[in-house]
Amino acid sequence: MKKPVLTALAAAAVLALPALAQSRELTLSTQLKNYGGDGAYLAVYLTDAKGAYAGTLWVAGGKAKYYKHLADWNRLSAGDAKRLQGVTGASVGAGRTLKVTADLADALIDAGYEIHVDAAVEDMRDSPSEIRVPLTAAGAGKAQAGKAYVQSFSYQLK
Repeated sequence: MKKPVLTALAAAAVLALPALAQSRELTLSTQLKNYGGDGAYLAVYLTDAKGAYAGTLWVAGGKAKYYKHLADWNRLSAGDAKRLQGVTGASVGAGRTLKVTADLADALIDAGYEIHVDAAVEDMRDSPSEIRVPLTAAGAGKAQAGKAYVQSFSYQLK
């Protein structure tokens, strides 16, 4: 399932770039393990080279009262009032795949940014920064295993 995403990078310095800045399509694929629990809440977001929050790419799970369990994302993005505009969807079931697409400024690629995925499942332990991968052209297409709930995560650049 492919969903267009309005990239919420309001906090990123990249928004200061001229209107003619180049962008690329970023497709994120997160395959969950068959962990035997309820649907997972996932927050997919970027941090800059200093580890500061740079924007939310997608949040799977619609009930805001559970966002506190996406601990790293919730802590880092708390001051970003626009963090959820156009970037939310349903939680992701065990064994299922979340695939989302966003337009991302070229300036973010190979510039020290990292993609993070926080995960939380009801009545199971939370997994902040379940995935943490550098956003590089060389890393595109390379799958990485998560710590608790993510079987594999990868991204593609077009």
